[in-house]
Amino acid sequence: MTPPEGQPLDPAVASLLAFWAEAGADVAYAEAPQNRLRAPAPPKPPPARVGAAPHAGAALQATGGDVAEAATLAKALAAAAPDLEALEAAIASFDGCPLKTQGASRAVFARGNPAAPVMIVGEGPGADEDRLGQPFVGRAGKLLDKMLAAAGLTDRVFITNTVFWRPPGNRTPTLAEQAVCRPFVERAIELVKPKALLLAGGASAKSMLMTTEGIMSLRGRWADFAPEDGGESLPALPTLHPAFLLRQPLAKKQAWADLLALMRRLEGMG
Repeated sequence: MTPPEGQPLDPAVASLLAFWAEAGADVAYAEAPQNRLRAPAPPKPPPARVGAAPHAGAALQATGGDVAEAATLAKALAAAAPDLEALEAAIASFDGCPLKTQGASRAVFARGNPAAPVMIVGEGPGADEDRLGQPFVGRAGKLLDKMLAAAGLTDRVFITNTVFWRPPGNRTPTLAEQAVCRPFVERAIELVKPKALLLAGGASAKSMLMTTEGIMSLRGRWADFAPEDGGESLPALPTLHPAFLLRQPLAKKQAWADLLALMRRLEGMG
């Protein structure tokens, strides 16, 4: 934001902008100002809901051929990666996800044990992740690590996200963005061969399970993750995102119950 030529920026405005920049809000919704006090337009009737949720293929069809072509390329690159190192390189070279050109400084793939019994799939990188090149390394990641340590899961997890580039302003990734990145996520699952998935947050749970249900309804309920192109399904447990727990500390009890359920499932698998 710049003042008209020749006019200094109001100190109160400058202070407010500095506050939001420090908080990580470094991207505006729009360049032009908007009158937020104007009466909103009458809401449009919601579209008819058919079935459980739009799957990745439906998301691609709804956004045009370019996205479908990008997903096809992602599938080819993912399938050609013989190991996680090659998969990370393929993701970094992939230009089909629009998030790559919307302010992200790098691709953020994964961290953790490549032979882990649990794969954690989050939403997408934030500012700290974009800066350091690993998922879940900010405040939410530190909380996640503490929870995993308390549950005895340190060094027993492999952590990634549904998308590999930071969405502008840390917004939720779109269905199309997740669909384009999904072949890489599925290939990571094939290579790690986890016994179970832990889906952190609503965006991850909805994308991976192809459902429209909210996270408060999904969390704590085991479901089956099915690869889009077939293959063996995996038990998946949605849980609350650590960032949500930072805002709602009382919800930590529910997240802890989910981790205990995960531990019981792993023990039952031998």
